[in-house]
Amino acid sequence: MRMRRIGVCLAVAACAALGTPAVTGVGAPQAHAADSKVLRVAVTTAVASLNPFLAYHQADTEIGRMMYEFLTAYDQTDQHPVPGLAESWQVGTDKLTWTFKIRQGMKWSDDKPITAKDVAFTYNLMLTNAVARTANGNFVSNFDTVTAPDDTTLVVRTKQPQATMLALDVPIVPEHVWASKVDKLVNYTNLDFPVVGSGPFTLVDYKPDQYVKLKANPNFWRGKATVDEVDFYHYDNTDAAAQALIKGDVDLVSKLTAAQFDTLKGKDGITTNKAVGRRFNDLIINPGAQTNTRQPIGDGNPALRDVKLRQAIAQAIDAKTLVDKSYGGYAEPGSSYIPPVFSKWSTNQQRTFDLAAANRTLDEAGYRKGPDGKRLDKEGKPLTLRLIGDSGQPTDNPNGQYLKSWLGQLGIPVDVQLVSGDKLGDVTTAGNYDLSFSTWGVNPDPDAVLTLQTCAALPDAEGKSGTTETFTCDEQYDQLYKAQLSELDEGKRVQEVKQAQQRLAELATSVTFAYPDQLEAYRSDRFSSFAVQPNPGGVITGQNGYWGYYKAVPAAAGTSSGVTPTGLVIGIVVAVVVVAGVVLLVVSRRRKSTADERE
Repeated sequence: MRMRRIGVCLAVAACAALGTPAVTGVGAPQAHAADSKVLRVAVTTAVASLNPFLAYHQADTEIGRMMYEFLTAYDQTDQHPVPGLAESWQVGTDKLTWTFKIRQGMKWSDDKPITAKDVAFTYNLMLTNAVARTANGNFVSNFDTVTAPDDTTLVVRTKQPQATMLALDVPIVPEHVWASKVDKLVNYTNLDFPVVGSGPFTLVDYKPDQYVKLKANPNFWRGKATVDEVDFYHYDNTDAAAQALIKGDVDLVSKLTAAQFDTLKGKDGITTNKAVGRRFNDLIINPGAQTNTRQPIGDGNPALRDVKLRQAIAQAIDAKTLVDKSYGGYAEPGSSYIPPVFSKWSTNQQRTFDLAAANRTLDEAGYRKGPDGKRLDKEGKPLTLRLIGDSGQPTDNPNGQYLKSWLGQLGIPVDVQLVSGDKLGDVTTAGNYDLSFSTWGVNPDPDAVLTLQTCAALPDAEGKSGTTETFTCDEQYDQLYKAQLSELDEGKRVQEVKQAQQRLAELATSVTFAYPDQLEAYRSDRFSSFAVQPNPGGVITGQNGYWGYYKAVPAAAGTSSGVTPTGLVIGIVVAVVVVAGVVLLVVSRRRKSTADERE
């Protein structure tokens, strides 16, 4: 689920040299009693909404996972579906009727009982209220009916077989709290402290752009967390956050740049963790932006509607060079749409970097060169392209320059334009680009990211409400998408998912070029270990769950099995680089009015 890039911060290098943590407002980390178990996490991004029906930015969903349990969860070790509120389930012989057994004895944080009626209320609210479908409507779009015959039984009947029934990433809310909020859902902030929830932590305080504070929920059905409190403190950039870690003002940082990560290695009291990420970075190529009524929007170069031109561009991208040069080696070269961390679904089909082949593709497609060696489109006009990137993303500028050079060798001039993260989101959402850098995180079940490329993901007539990443609309791909969604045989579904990815590769509207590592660090003199996902080699930040916070082990408590280092930035990709005396901050986040990375 795509993350829109937001927020650019510029600061002179002297600020970093001073080592002063740039904490916004009154959000500075506070001192706690020596015996208190408080995990202090440095973050560099703002929360957009804590209303679970509206929360679709990854920052929001990261907090939401701590506050609300789902029907099922993802295992910490290998991310397969495990019980959540539901302790067991079965599907009927019709492949349409799913019966979930809701465990008895669970309580909301206000001591009211959690029942199947709360789950039915949540899903039915989404079925009947368009606002409630804002964040996660795709998970229930195939639902026919949802009923709770008794407090421990939930029955969901789907219109067609649905393979994602154990991957419904929908926070379940308490009916006794939310029933009165239905009519004002669009404006409800969900900030009535303490916020009633069922997850391992309860939201107790929040100041925008300053801090978020959560306390351990003693009613959590798995048992109370190993820490008493988790506090997220807002910093202006990851350089300031890294400095705060060195000084001991915070305990955990993540989304570090290669330079920051290398600097923190070997420092007393600090442990670093290079984790396998679940994110891909890609180049999106505008195939002709349009609404769901097939009305053209944006100002993309019409020549890019030709799949042969897009394929030639894909042939001219050297993923290995980008990884080695732009990412400092802290990434894997991109291949399939789904990252190799989910090896079952990933095709791992490497594109071949071949400028000679790309030139032949263009020649055969009719893009001849003029006297100056520059390509002409099929109308005889000079073929030039704009490449839009985030001015705060450290890798976008070098990546852009490499692409400019490679496409230049094809006779296609490229104008690299770096803009603020907010503007980048506005530009790409409106279809006002030729080429653009993008990034998404992928869940253990691939459906959510695959849906981004369907015709159904196109925006409405006003250019809003869509979840598309690339404005792709292809009948063959849509058929493959629908086939995998309704296939309950996992082996057959795996093949259909791989076929869908192969079709995307042929369409060349998205060219994956990197799977970045997640670079993290923590104060090992305060916390001896953290639960990572997957285990081993995984992350805390941006998990498909809450394990990292739930199982954080304070140093005095010793160690626990199967946990390793990590750090968090509430799941939003952040990086800082110092170039020519300037600190550039990038926060990667879902584009406006889109379906961010589902958690």
